[in-house]
Amino acid sequence: MSFPNNFLWGGAVAANQCEGAYLEDGKGLSIQDVMPKGVVGPVTPEPVAENLKLTGIDFYHRYEEDIRLLSQMGFRIFRMSIAWSRIFPKGDEETPNEKGLAFYDKVFDTCKAYGIEPMVTLSHYETPLHLAKTYDGWRNRRLIGFFERYCRTVFHRYKNKVKYWMTFNEINALWHFPLMGAGIWTPKDQLTEQDKYQAAHHEFVASALATKLLHEIIPDAKMGCMVLGALSYPMTPRPEDMIAMMEADRNVMFFSDVQARGYYPSYIRKRWEKNDIRIKMEPGDEELLHHTADYVSFSYYMSKCTAADCSLYSKGAGNLTSGVKNPYLEESEWGWQIDPAGLRYTLNYFYDRYQKPLFVAENGLGAVDTLVTDDTGHLTVKDDYRIKYLKDHLLEVEKALEEGVDVMGYAAWGCIDVVSASTAQLKKRYGFIYVDRNEDGSGTLARYKKKSFHWYQQVIQTNGASLHSDQ
Repeated sequence: MSFPNNFLWGGAVAANQCEGAYLEDGKGLSIQDVMPKGVVGPVTPEPVAENLKLTGIDFYHRYEEDIRLLSQMGFRIFRMSIAWSRIFPKGDEETPNEKGLAFYDKVFDTCKAYGIEPMVTLSHYETPLHLAKTYDGWRNRRLIGFFERYCRTVFHRYKNKVKYWMTFNEINALWHFPLMGAGIWTPKDQLTEQDKYQAAHHEFVASALATKLLHEIIPDAKMGCMVLGALSYPMTPRPEDMIAMMEADRNVMFFSDVQARGYYPSYIRKRWEKNDIRIKMEPGDEELLHHTADYVSFSYYMSKCTAADCSLYSKGAGNLTSGVKNPYLEESEWGWQIDPAGLRYTLNYFYDRYQKPLFVAENGLGAVDTLVTDDTGHLTVKDDYRIKYLKDHLLEVEKALEEGVDVMGYAAWGCIDVVSASTAQLKKRYGFIYVDRNEDGSGTLARYKKKSFHWYQQVIQTNGASLHSDQ
């Protein structure tokens, strides 16, 4: 068997996309509450009713039912996030919100009751809105202290309940979407490279500090870093295109390089020197970076191509970033190019670079699903397209394992349907579980098992062996 016996099979969601209850039990507003169209749309002054994230899929009240369904599939790991503004509603208070802490106590206890390990992301695109508006998010060094207080609070509270943690979700997203990625309120077109590198530095220091704290408070716990894994292929074998690919990949790897290796790479320092970028660091910052991640995790949905002159080629659509369209790949309904072998390549690339355990933190297919009645009279979704996508990608994970890559586990994104981060849509579904909620907010919120639910259940039960069957 290529999948190790301790392989962490599971799925992933984020608090801002599933919980709802956006002001319940003392929760404060997050940046997501004023992004009704997701990252592709305008920001509103206050929350508006058409923002589906305000109610999500009501995980806040239905977590027990949802975790029970995940356990029926055999989940060993459930990647989720804590909403920072449930614990510290504004983000800069000295005293946490007890009702927020108690909610996650119940979620983690339910996971434990069903034999599922929670894997918790500390900051998943949900910076408290007050920190964005008042401090301009991670451009301001003061956020390091606020984040430290938040981390210290949850580490002490959940030290007997959570063993796997991550600091920032897709930390490299700040480059393209600074509000969602780093809570930066200043409009993107007004930011310089200096601004973005400075914000990244503050997050790196905060991430390292969180890792140091975790190892002190919960010695047997593991902290991961997490990046958007969007590596590139050269459009042609022309040397100029190869160099363009190298440069594009460095824009991704810079973020994991610092968190996994513990220092700024020489290529970034040279870039700063060339562009007169001067990062403000305080004494001890670079030493603190030596507290590196225990494992490296990444999201993977697609690959992309690049060229020295991208204007010569058609542009592709994609998750947060896009490149030149690859003529050899098919596309999803949202124009995301489907490349299972790219996951194998990415796993090998990361492992060759870091020699640290890897975790596939997100992977999945967003599609329009249709609820139908099956032969037994039950409502379901016949999502063979999703099964094919996931099967093809998991077979590539297996190949990477056979090649010696240390892969801890795999989390299918949106294992239960959630509101899309990029577009705030509900029709773009990823889950094994269909949630009866529509774009206009209507629906019963009832949960229905898709065909892929039973397929993934079999994959986990056989530890991947069923991937080689015709079913």
